[in-house]
Amino acid sequence: MRSLLFVPADAPGKLDKALGCGADAIIVDLEDSVAPQRKETARRAAADFLGAAKRGGARLLVRVNGLDTGLTDADLDAVVPGRPDAIMLPKAEGGASIVHADAKLTAREALHDIPEGSVGIVAIATETPKALFLAGTYGGASARLIALTWGAEDLSAELGAEANRNTDGNFLDPYRLARTLCIAGAAAADVQALDTVYVDFRNDAGLRRECEAARRDGFTGKLAIHPGQIATINEVFTPTPEAIAKAEAILAAFAAAPAAGVIGIDGVMYDRPHISRAERLLARARAVDFVPTPSKP
Repeated sequence: MRSLLFVPADAPGKLDKALGCGADAIIVDLEDSVAPQRKETARRAAADFLGAAKRGGARLLVRVNGLDTGLTDADLDAVVPGRPDAIMLPKAEGGASIVHADAKLTAREALHDIPEGSVGIVAIATETPKALFLAGTYGGASARLIALTWGAEDLSAELGAEANRNTDGNFLDPYRLARTLCIAGAAAADVQALDTVYVDFRNDAGLRRECEAARRDGFTGKLAIHPGQIATINEVFTPTPEAIAKAEAILAAFAAAPAAGVIGIDGVMYDRPHISRAERLLARARAVDFVPTPSKP
């Protein structure tokens, strides 16, 4: 998933339009964008949307309310029968949170004759101070876990901070730490790392810079708050033909010299860790129908 668009669950018109915006995933939001008095209305709307949406295009995720709110069970009761591709779990605090959510999903899948494990989990891994210390504990928690992402807004409130970005629009140190822990935690758990939202949604140049920095550092997708952000996110996180050709050349060179620890291509030396990097890039490219499956060296 390169692009994941948040849409309030209690805005059916926006949900229907979102399906045509080109996002890889739509996040039907039951949490922050829904007022407390509209939670039940939002659950019904989310269930209706899941039941009516045509599958085969964007993945459908539901951001439920956090485990400590007392609202998660009602959220899952409403949406699991509609078979979302995954839930997004806010304010996750390490692997134990995923185990807890997994158990709730397993019970509801059984109740509705849905194959166990059908509903995945994307965890927001940095929204509380405690979560930062648990970012390395997601590995092995559940086969449902497909991605980690991070957030700065809730964390800044928890820390009592006045701001999370400086006057240039760049994240301040506590949030750069959270971002780094998300990348490392995702890599340790062998799941996708997704960058957080860019809230200045009319600033395409700023969005592009942040996407390019995220891709450089190891993120493979980004959350969005406006359909106008999707095209830029998809472009930046889609491997270019040049990157694909380079990855293919690296794999071909090592395949031709399987005993080599280092190979040279066009005057540049590559060692065996570059094999994994090339394979990951080609896997992302195949996900958007760019290249066939290559033979491994």
